[in-house]
Amino acid sequence: MDPVDHHTEAERLYKSTFDQAPIGIAHTSLTGRFLRVNRCFCQLLGYSAEELTHVDFAAVTHPDEVQQDTDAIQQLVSGALDRYTREKRYRRKDGSLVLVNLTVSVHRDLQGKPAFFIAVAEDLTERKRLEQELRQAHKMEAIGRLAGGIAHDFNNLLVVMGGYAELIAEDLGPDHPSRKDVTEIYSAAVSAAALTRQLLAFSRRQILQPQVLDLNHVLRRVELLLRRVIGEDVKLLLSLGTSLVRVHADPGQIEQIIMNLAVNARDAMPNGGRLTIETANVTLDSGFVDHHRGSATGPHVMLAVTDNGGGMDANTLQHLFEPFFTTKPAGCGTGLGLSTVYGIVKQSRGSIWVYSEVGKGSTFKVYFPAITNPIDASTAGPSPTRQTGGTETILVVEDQDEVRRFVVETLGRHGYRVLAAAASADALAYARDERIDLLLTDVVLTGLSGREIAKRVTLERPDVRVLYMSGYTDDAIVHHGVLDPGLAFLQKPFSAEELLAKIRDVLESDEAPPY
Repeated sequence: MDPVDHHTEAERLYKSTFDQAPIGIAHTSLTGRFLRVNRCFCQLLGYSAEELTHVDFAAVTHPDEVQQDTDAIQQLVSGALDRYTREKRYRRKDGSLVLVNLTVSVHRDLQGKPAFFIAVAEDLTERKRLEQELRQAHKMEAIGRLAGGIAHDFNNLLVVMGGYAELIAEDLGPDHPSRKDVTEIYSAAVSAAALTRQLLAFSRRQILQPQVLDLNHVLRRVELLLRRVIGEDVKLLLSLGTSLVRVHADPGQIEQIIMNLAVNARDAMPNGGRLTIETANVTLDSGFVDHHRGSATGPHVMLAVTDNGGGMDANTLQHLFEPFFTTKPAGCGTGLGLSTVYGIVKQSRGSIWVYSEVGKGSTFKVYFPAITNPIDASTAGPSPTRQTGGTETILVVEDQDEVRRFVVETLGRHGYRVLAAAASADALAYARDERIDLLLTDVVLTGLSGREIAKRVTLERPDVRVLYMSGYTDDAIVHHGVLDPGLAFLQKPFSAEELLAKIRDVLESDEAPPY
């Protein structure tokens, strides 16, 4: 092959590499005018190659950064710098900004004089978005762990505060002058318990009772209540999809999602407006998942709640689901509504995304994985019973002194014979020496877990019924072997009434549950 052919092939190879490079490349004159740009650089800025060759770098650079580039150019020309790299904002043809990682070097001629600049621009938009999502996910997880830990400690305290208030009110009688004060204490404990439940929901550690659901049925069931909650100034529109596939979720928690999102929308429209709730069968593909971290591919049921209120800015959206974050005036709400929604959705293996612009309203889209085969999930609660007391013998295993004393006193007041143990050794000794009808044990204990104690007790006494209790969140409970189907469980904080009802429910069950 002759020299001319070698030159032609080299030129063709250079042009192909320059034009098809998956990163933006531009040659600019020493004064900053574009000489040559490749296809990726054009796509990055939204201009054609012809348009770019009629402007200089300053025309497509964010005004705040032009001087920084000018200073760097002077250092490149003087030889003080061989190259420089920095993050830079380009202004696209449509006026939007794009963040790039820019590296600029100088090309010199055969005499060593600067001839032109070579700029290489890597689009950072997707990387920054993923980094932000990852940081947000880590932050939410850290907050969730903190919330779950706080909720556990509070649950034990609330058992004692609310429980003893109940017992005192019972002793005082309906006409006692102090009964009202004690009732206020009990009401405050109940309200505090509701807050801990919301914290557990956010941290995705609630005890859920999922079943096969049709979201349309849930919406129709709460429609009347929704209309009352949002008021007459807000028009409610339901757009329910046909032939909606089923999802596997806790119906009470789904209702809470709907109500919280509706209340949030109502508050965004103080002067009235339109609230639209939509359901539909959708299939999330890999393209959606790539841009919505935390979602999964496959068939889903979408629940969308849209308002035409004031919308939210980027900073608000960034903190929207964090506990106690609120844009409402002091004293208006707890800031836990949307964080509760977030936790319930995540714990239900779904995902939630918010689309909002200032002045244009907001849309919350929740995606629940669809199921095609029915799932057997019993949601039956305690059976109603007229009896609150009994004469059976109950072994209580609880290492929190205050909680143990409250449980023992409550059961003793209602006729039960109570054996109390703070540690596994005492509990196992009772099992060997005493007749026991029911073992009431905390799940997470110092030494043996509640599940391990139950296994050993039932080896000694196969006919003993077992009821577990815990203020820990569900990940800790699963770790200790509880929450298997059929196990009897009582979530802290509980009232005396709830404790007594659950005790009777377990004792009077036709079939002994597994341990």
